Amino acid sequence: MGFLVHGSSGPIARFRRRLFPGHNSLARGSDRFEALLLKLVILAALLAVPVAAAAGSANHGRQVAAAAADAIGRQATTAYLLKSAPVRIVDSESVGTENSTTEATWTDSRGARHTGGVLATPGSPAGSPVPIWIDARGELAAAPRTTSTAVFDSVLVGLWLWFAVVAGLVLLHRIVRLVLDRHRAAAWERAWAVYPRSGSWP
Repeated sequence: MGFLVHGSSGPIARFRRRLFPGHNSLARGSDRFEALLLKLVILAALLAVPVAAAAGSANHGRQVAAAAADAIGRQATTAYLLKSAPVRIVDSESVGTENSTTEATWTDSRGARHTGGVLATPGSPAGSPVPIWIDARGELAAAPRTTSTAVFDSVLVGLWLWFAVVAGLVLLHRIVRLVLDRHRAAAWERAWAVYPRSGSWP
């Protein structure tokens, strides 16, 4: 097994020969062209790393700015349930655990009281506190994006961009290799078709 991995017939050795066919006296022009394409694919994949990193960094800047804009005019406060949150029954043997909308009340920064439906844990009794976000008018608002979310999204953008570039390069290499393999197979068939007529038996 070790010989297959590290020996002359192992995948590493075969990849080396495919990448550097010039050392093989039997290498054909198509082999050298395929090796050149493979080198270009590897080089392009490496060059795509800083490009993807730059795209992720630019996205991070936009996400941080968006998070700051989201936070403007919003504030975190606490709502209190006006009644018990209902328990969601999934079936006869289990109880749902997803939050449900329950009427609650809260006070904004001006002291004005508001009521509305908030997401509460099923079964929470009346009077239970529920953290919420409100806007400048005291109405319910979505939680603003955070810097940690911006970092996560930016990393995903960079990774997905790099994966997309690599996938495109691999697909290009596979298509070209398929065309070359068909060309080489056709050349072998032509050579075998000519051999019986040009060869001589003692």
